[in-house]
Amino acid sequence: MPEKERRRGGGRHPATEFATKLGPEAVPDEFWSEQPSPVARALLSSAVQCFARKGFHATTTRDITAAVGLSPGSLYVHFASKEAVLFQIARTGHEQALAALTTRPDDEDPRRHIRSLVAAHVTWHARHHTVARVCQYELAALEPEHLQEILDLRQRFSTMMRTTVEKGAKKGTFDVPDIDRSVRAILSLGVDLVRWYRLDGKDSPEALGESYAELATRMLSTPSE
Repeated sequence: MPEKERRRGGGRHPATEFATKLGPEAVPDEFWSEQPSPVARALLSSAVQCFARKGFHATTTRDITAAVGLSPGSLYVHFASKEAVLFQIARTGHEQALAALTTRPDDEDPRRHIRSLVAAHVTWHARHHTVARVCQYELAALEPEHLQEILDLRQRFSTMMRTTVEKGAKKGTFDVPDIDRSVRAILSLGVDLVRWYRLDGKDSPEALGESYAELATRMLSTPSE
């Protein structure tokens, strides 16, 4: 490790102490498992906090690197640009949110399946609300090819939910005049909470997930149910 990226006098790299500096809202180090470098993971976590607090355009490379004790130019050792940092955050966040849904087993009962999907979607967004807030509100800063990759990932959420709602509508389990609007409303349940949710609030991510899953099934169910 270059001496300029160490503390004066040697010792542990400041990136190893980053999570304790940020407190309970810090992004877990394992969230960035695809990044082999602990410094790159620390920079991503710092960027999440900065982008969520100040927005992408108002955040400087100095803001991102200062929290882990590095010089502004150190960011470019690990990422091509500030935009590349945002893209890595958005891609990782969307991929992990999708994984939370795709690991749910399929269920022949559309009502149970939609409950499971919504609970997973909401729980993930509540638990990782700071990352999710960046993923939702800073995408306009991405370069066109990066934005398209993220939009393709987002489409997979809609497709997954739509398939289940369509199945329920065909079986008569759901009363859905407009499937696309219903799917957008359901997905919005998990997205909107990133504006206000706090881990130290009264609802745990799991409790919120179960509550919103119940709301979603009531939205879709036939009037007699």
